[in-house]
Amino acid sequence: MTRINLSNTRETSFLTWGKNASALVFAAVLIICSIAVGCSSDKPKPITINNPVPAAEPQAQPMPTMPVAQAENKPAGKKPVVRKRPATVNYADKTYGVTFEYPRRYAIETGDAATQLILSNAIPMNFVQPGGIALAAVELPETNYVNTDFSSAFFNVSMNKRLTAEQCGQFSGPQAKAEATEAKTEVQAEAKTEAKTDSTPAATPQISKVMIGDMELKSTDTLTSDGSREQESKYYHVFENGACYEFAIKVATGVETDEGGKAVDREDIFKRLEKILATVKITAAPAPEVTASAPVTPAVPVTPAQ
Repeated sequence: MTRINLSNTRETSFLTWGKNASALVFAAVLIICSIAVGCSSDKPKPITINNPVPAAEPQAQPMPTMPVAQAENKPAGKKPVVRKRPATVNYADKTYGVTFEYPRRYAIETGDAATQLILSNAIPMNFVQPGGIALAAVELPETNYVNTDFSSAFFNVSMNKRLTAEQCGQFSGPQAKAEATEAKTEVQAEAKTEAKTDSTPAATPQISKVMIGDMELKSTDTLTSDGSREQESKYYHVFENGACYEFAIKVATGVETDEGGKAVDREDIFKRLEKILATVKITAAPAPEVTASAPVTPAVPVTPAQ
């Protein structure tokens, strides 16, 4: 009778399965290890330096100074500041110490040009003795009085070294200012006739005093006419630095225009020119240096032997 050894069969099957399972586990382990080794090989290995050489430290270099752009500091959209020139100009004569201010729009002549202007009878000098020198002449622009009977207007500065202080307070030239009326003209004509008949001197111009700063000036007015043209002048004298200074203002009117220009306001023009006169200053000349010298011994007269 044949016995089937089931126990042996089972043991054999179990052993066979165990061997197969072990192979499968071993194979799985190999696969996992290979994958792990492959992944670890992909990573870069750190480089180990046994004796590292210290790198040279870079020396600190000075920072270059960059120019500051001023344009960047300006706020965007701000317009540049435009400085306006002063409305007046200062005139200064260092030789004779005269200074004054006049509007920039006015024209000025000095030296020989001013002399030629005065010689052309624009505004004659009014000294009692010749020897006057023109220093400056300021002319008011005609463009301010278009279509009027305005002719010219001047502010003039002259100087005369030949006059004494007493003579500086006197004036000679045109007659004193008079009203341009027929009655006044007749009275003047009669006065001149009587003066010639009685051989008495003609009436002198009326003189008044004017203060400008610390200066006291003598002043007189004159008025001359030629047909429809009239010229009114004001003269001011002051004695300073051993000389007589003259400041004269003249306004001439009566120019006919095609449009029949209107009469200009002469008083307004005089006020404009008198503003220049109000700025006049005369600097005192420095006193001459006196050097000490040895006293001179008078010569002793020699008596001849007898």
